[in-house]
Amino acid sequence: MTRIERTADVASTADIGKDSSIWHLAQIREGAVLGENCNIGRGAYIGPGVILGKNCKIQNYALVYEPARLDDGVFIGPAAVLTNDLFPRAVNPDGSRKNDEDWDAVAVNIGQGASIGARAVCIAPVNIGPWAMVAAGAVVNRDVPAHALMAGVPARQIGWVGTAGRRLEYKDGCWQCPATGERYENLGNAFLSPASA
Repeated sequence: MTRIERTADVASTADIGKDSSIWHLAQIREGAVLGENCNIGRGAYIGPGVILGKNCKIQNYALVYEPARLDDGVFIGPAAVLTNDLFPRAVNPDGSRKNDEDWDAVAVNIGQGASIGARAVCIAPVNIGPWAMVAAGAVVNRDVPAHALMAGVPARQIGWVGTAGRRLEYKDGCWQCPATGERYENLGNAFLSPASA
């Protein structure tokens, strides 16, 4: 059953998936689409036309600005920000206030199962690959490969993670998850993929 707290602000044109929860003071803007079983934390913001897949978790006070696209199972930590403006200004060069026609929004796109840590900032335009993990407080300003572990300001790759979110270890000629035993192979160009059986 879908749950929307009384203090949440959900636009009538937003499409809220079955069994989703929207907590106190969250705002879901016009045309936003939430897949089934999403959880939107207290004070979180989902911009107009943003699309979330199923089973996404947006923690308290995270800001997801349009035109972001999040695939199934994406985690956005508390107070993380997905930006949308390459050249942010409140006014035009002539001093007039900017409106929607005066700028082109750019997207942060996040692949299946990826995680963005608390207070991390993703500077659009950027694509974050499936199952990647961005550490708390990191600033992502370039594309992130699948399964990459990113940290720092600006974020840089410091390792690989598996689908369980654990850092992979290299042994016996391949990358392995210490928690699940899942094995990964390098596809070249710094990309990993689960090893074929």
